[in-house]
Amino acid sequence: MPELSASFVTQARAVVGDHQVLSDPADTWTYGYDNSRKHQAPDLVVFATSHDHVVALVRLCNEFNVPIVARGRGTGTTGGCIPLQHGVVLALERMDRIVHMDAANRAITVEPGVLNQQVQECAGEHGFFWPPDPSSGAFCTVGGNLAFNGAGPRAVKYGTPRENILGLKGVTGAGAEIRTGVHTTKGVVGYDLTRLIVGSEGTLAIITEATLKLTPLAEAKRTLQAVYGDIDGAVQAVVRLMSQPITPCALEFIDGHAIDVIRDFSSASLPDNAGAMLIIEIDGPVAAMDAATQTLSNAASGDGLLSLKTAESEQEITALWETRKALSPALRNIAPNKLNEDVVVPVSNIPALISGLDELSREFGIPIVNFGHAGNGNIHVNLLYDTQDPEQERNARPCLDRVFDLVVGLNGTLSGEHGVGQEKRDYITKEIDPVTLDLMRRIKHEFDPKGLLNPDKIFPHTA
Repeated sequence: MPELSASFVTQARAVVGDHQVLSDPADTWTYGYDNSRKHQAPDLVVFATSHDHVVALVRLCNEFNVPIVARGRGTGTTGGCIPLQHGVVLALERMDRIVHMDAANRAITVEPGVLNQQVQECAGEHGFFWPPDPSSGAFCTVGGNLAFNGAGPRAVKYGTPRENILGLKGVTGAGAEIRTGVHTTKGVVGYDLTRLIVGSEGTLAIITEATLKLTPLAEAKRTLQAVYGDIDGAVQAVVRLMSQPITPCALEFIDGHAIDVIRDFSSASLPDNAGAMLIIEIDGPVAAMDAATQTLSNAASGDGLLSLKTAESEQEITALWETRKALSPALRNIAPNKLNEDVVVPVSNIPALISGLDELSREFGIPIVNFGHAGNGNIHVNLLYDTQDPEQERNARPCLDRVFDLVVGLNGTLSGEHGVGQEKRDYITKEIDPVTLDLMRRIKHEFDPKGLLNPDKIFPHTA
């Protein structure tokens, strides 16, 4: 990609102001990465602070044929916001206003740079919450949550961002302003473009405002820790837990390898020789808590159960969740390299998935650590390897290829919430047939005729 022209840079500065543009390579460098640790520096970083800024910048990029990649805080793990063709990174972190809190209609309207935690705090003051709760909630933006449909543990009961948004305002790749969705909880006029854009990874449109659907905070909540002697006992318990009428608000799975990895990083009580652990959370009316806890305890009990206890204090609850949320970063300290995949299979197929992953680990000599949102069948599969070990370096990608074959063979999907980005781009033909993929490409072209929005993402390269 050729360097940006002086005229383009001058006009970009005129749109947002000199202080909102970074052009020195020392400054733009940090905006070329995300949590995948992949990197490609942009030519220019532009900070938008309004919808009008985004419109003008996208139109300017169309005029000069400059690629543009929207970015929140860079917490994604698939290389989704890396500017592979250089060009412009449009940083939305300064579009961080809560536009309107509408408690009467259980909604909140925000700009894309608002942090997930800020939404929770504002909604919480009025007795509500927004269900998506990724582990990076204190740092990730709503725009990023929507772009990748990033959910978190509560999705098992309350759904993903797609189920918790009413409408949005945005700018297409052609620079057209759009408003999609409704201000009501029901509406079926026209195509559902809102949920098409959510999860599209910034390849169709740049979201500049979103109206989110809120849920009332529960009166009470309880957290249980169930420990099993082997993985099979835990995954069979997951199937039982998800087959009875009371849906947990979170159901997290951690295998024995993950427990051993996190032991030195956790203040929670982690038993020795555990094959797997479940964190089970229940919420609802105070009057229903005892009965609900007993029902889920009965479902969690069975072959392989070593211990089942209810966290008795906020300190114990916090320790359990900090243990779960610290797993992914802790794994980076254990292995020099990590392939972190967030695959999903039907809940009844979790036992076959875990068994198959164990076989692949032995076959390829690659340690595989598993944890995740078991209530959705969303398991984070972590292949740990060392590029300095010739055999592991040679086997890592072939092992990943087989992992994806296993998942698709179990009627699963390659990503539940991390998205495709750059990391899974060349694997999606395992899941999506050519006719459907071609239709998706044509939809992309309608939104973004010049292919300037987040290029080289999602779709595999064609010859």
